[in-house]
Amino acid sequence: MIVMKFGGTSVESAAALERVASIVKARLDRRPAVVVSAMGKTTNKLLSIAADAAAGRRSAALAQLEDLRSFHLREAEPAVLEQDRPAVRGIIEEHFQELGELVKGLGLVGELSPRSVDAISSYGERLSSAIVALAFRRQGIPTAHVDSRNVIITDGHHTQAAPLLSRTYALLADVVAPLAREKVVVMGGFIGSTERGVTSTLGRGGSDYSAALVGAGIGAKEIQIWTDVDGMLSADPTVFPGGHRVEAISFAEAAELAYFGAKVLHPATVLPAVEKNIPVLILNSKRPEAAGTRITAETTSCANVIKSIACKHRITVVNIHSTRMLMAHGFLKRIFEVFDRHQTPVDVVSTSEVSVSMTIDNTARLAVICRELREFAEVDTEENQAIVCLVGENIRHTPGVAARAFGATGGANIRMISQGASRLNLTFVVAEQDLPKVVGALHDEFFGEPAPAVSG
Repeated sequence: MIVMKFGGTSVESAAALERVASIVKARLDRRPAVVVSAMGKTTNKLLSIAADAAAGRRSAALAQLEDLRSFHLREAEPAVLEQDRPAVRGIIEEHFQELGELVKGLGLVGELSPRSVDAISSYGERLSSAIVALAFRRQGIPTAHVDSRNVIITDGHHTQAAPLLSRTYALLADVVAPLAREKVVVMGGFIGSTERGVTSTLGRGGSDYSAALVGAGIGAKEIQIWTDVDGMLSADPTVFPGGHRVEAISFAEAAELAYFGAKVLHPATVLPAVEKNIPVLILNSKRPEAAGTRITAETTSCANVIKSIACKHRITVVNIHSTRMLMAHGFLKRIFEVFDRHQTPVDVVSTSEVSVSMTIDNTARLAVICRELREFAEVDTEENQAIVCLVGENIRHTPGVAARAFGATGGANIRMISQGASRLNLTFVVAEQDLPKVVGALHDEFFGEPAPAVSG
């Protein structure tokens, strides 16, 4: 068995649904289980509807809801058999009737709780998975639709729920695995439910995680993530469009790239795959003939020093300085306790005896964090920064990588430097405005001649 996950752009229209069905049909001999995201930008629209409803803008919320309903009807009906059209209309109408009641309820309460966010945002995947299951029938694919909320059990941390792995794996083995031997199981990603049966979500991008959980739970031989790019690239295409496809990469390298901005893969995706040693493939649903990127536990040898350059935008640098802490212990502990108390992750850290610089990408609690830090240190911040991260297993074994990197940055001011604890990455911070120039220069330096593991 394999797991095939299709993202929102892969199921965004009737034509896209037909393309996905063809891709799955070509792999029926591998007994695929399919996990799908919401169609197109549905989740964003649902969250906008929820925000309008909670703010008392009921007419705007209901108008958006009607537009979303029309979109699903317009794209779903042509994608299914004529005899299945009443069924697909019924599914859509039932879900949007429930959504209408939710919207009215949010308007009365005037508050959008995390539990309410999960309830309303779950409808994208609930709709898409039911529609995709019927669309597959049009190409003669035997299907079974499984509501992910019945088999992915999570804690109660709404909007960012953590799966209860033993329960989830047991249910996937008992429910999904037997079905997948006879039919193509179709499930919605991103969603689950608590032990009390309350709808929960795994966080934005969680459909990749869902696919990995399903793969681990049913003992899949491979997990395929189908998106709208040819695989992982040697540079972020939104910053530098001339990147090469990375043919093979290790789980460790992929995790570093995902954490530092490679949006083709959700960072948590690799965790169940690593535990079960299941290869992950990144493939393009618009170009299914492309070989994609293969991610495995084993290190893939490559003559290139690095595999890829990741970027993280809209970063803020927090600089903390205190001469009172010279030769004193506990300075770092005190700093990180502040960030922990306000649930604000730190990406990159650079330290000296009396100073610490760190980067954050979530500034929601920055003002209160700075206020608490100023009780024992001087603090200043720098906005509009970006992280550049060079990732590759060869970094740890190759002398002179930093010299080559900083020599190729075109005179840009390097604000912070960090050698990753994993020794797989070299990370530094530059001004956001310098990012395209820096990434382009680094790519020219390290990928002038792509090695076999990185295709030109």
